Amino acid sequence: MIHYDARWSGPHGIGRFAVEVVARLPEARPLSIPVRRLSPLDPLASALAALRLREGVYFTPGFNPPPRAAVPVVFCIHDLIHLRFPAESTFVRRAYYRLVVAPAARRAARILTVSEFSRREILDWTGLPDDRVVVVGDGVSAAFTPDGPRHAPGYPYFLYVGRREPHKNLPGLLAAFAASRSRADAKLLLTGDADGATLDLARRHGIADRIAFAGILDDARLAAHYRGALALAMPSFYEGFGLPMVEAMACGLPVLASNATALPEIAGEGNALLVDPTREDAIREALDDLASNSELRDRLRSRGVARAALFSWDRVGAEVARQLAGA
Repeated sequence: MIHYDARWSGPHGIGRFAVEVVARLPEARPLSIPVRRLSPLDPLASALAALRLREGVYFTPGFNPPPRAAVPVVFCIHDLIHLRFPAESTFVRRAYYRLVVAPAARRAARILTVSEFSRREILDWTGLPDDRVVVVGDGVSAAFTPDGPRHAPGYPYFLYVGRREPHKNLPGLLAAFAASRSRADAKLLLTGDADGATLDLARRHGIADRIAFAGILDDARLAAHYRGALALAMPSFYEGFGLPMVEAMACGLPVLASNATALPEIAGEGNALLVDPTREDAIREALDDLASNSELRDRLRSRGVARAALFSWDRVGAEVARQLAGA
């Protein structure tokens, strides 16, 4: 019997992982934990839920393990962003990792993660034996294919998908895009709604009329936006996996990504245009190359589709099930 924390499901990276994996665990049963995940009461509430169990395994798709449990515990650490980027964390969150996550990791039957990069980071942080941290990966949902509607706003565009935290390097992308001159008619289209900080930065670079916002997109509309773009721009400083990259590849969209952290591992050799995210001139040159070189776009498009086919939620679900069975 698998007892899982159902509070992670939602429109975000861990939420996607939770929904797709649990859908492939037909024997899984949701736990009743009546507090908000990661709230101050979460450790107590999750421990009470775990201590009531008498059989099976406790599974949470996120980084909120119960401090105590009566059954084996398997939980997921997708990345260590809260420890690597203090600007995106808080004293309380870092204390949570130190006082809750780290001790629970030493007691857990398994820790699951999504890339070899994240696995090495977790092993270095926890000091655990190699076999206690297992890469299960991420997948690509069925909506993301090369065939289907294409977003056609009336102008060519580069697409940025994701949140706007510091590790995403959006200021570096905006500066590079402002310096790009190969397609003056191109815009930078960002998922999500407009926000003051992004608009202010665009105005300072003189490109307020060259950025646009797509709003919140469901999978079908996001896939259409991928298919209609010149390329995905993802010059992040840090990623534990980089799901938009493989979604874009699956839709036949060329990808510009950084050569840092997990992104080269997930992209594979020669399947994306990788650049140093600390060099705005390198990002600009890559944007120019993608805008002007149709042969480059065609090559990355075909290679990306083949690469994305390796990332299957069925495979991820099967591996998670295997790890839970062995816990």
